Amino acid sequence: MLFLNEYILCILLYYQTFKKQCMIKLQVIGNLGKDCTVNTVNGKNVINFNVAHTEKYKDAQGTPKERTTWVECAYWTDRTGIVPYLRKGTHVYVEGTPDVRTYTTQDGRQGTALSLRIINVQLLGSRNNNEGGDGSTYQHPPSSYSSTASVPSSTDIQEPADDLPF
Repeated sequence: MLFLNEYILCILLYYQTFKKQCMIKLQVIGNLGKDCTVNTVNGKNVINFNVAHTEKYKDAQGTPKERTTWVECAYWTDRTGIVPYLRKGTHVYVEGTPDVRTYTTQDGRQGTALSLRIINVQLLGSRNNNEGGDGSTYQHPPSSYSSTASVPSSTDIQEPADDLPF
């Protein structure tokens, strides 16, 4: 009996040690479907938004088709400085832990929704719809880096000839 208890204890210790290393991660690149919303739940901020990823493909007859997958995103964070940039049409990269939720529609059909608990979000740009045209141009959000920083040319860099890295 003692051997069985030690075995169970070893399994529990193994699980406690490695359970944080097991994870399913989903990465999505797409456009926001609408402006984000910020809510407070039990004193914690959550930023909610939807990302649409459109995949272009050809069917068996060679006809071009598009399939759009919508992902509901929840970003639990105190860093709400990104909120002004999460607007409809913004091109983003998000990664996090996925969850599939099933529900019944009003007409009685079963539906599924893909949701994502965000770990990381990166802005890739936003659609600039104010200039007219087809809306395919992107405008990057303001950056805190100066664009006037000088980069030395290859002739300005001098390294000793005898200082080889190998």
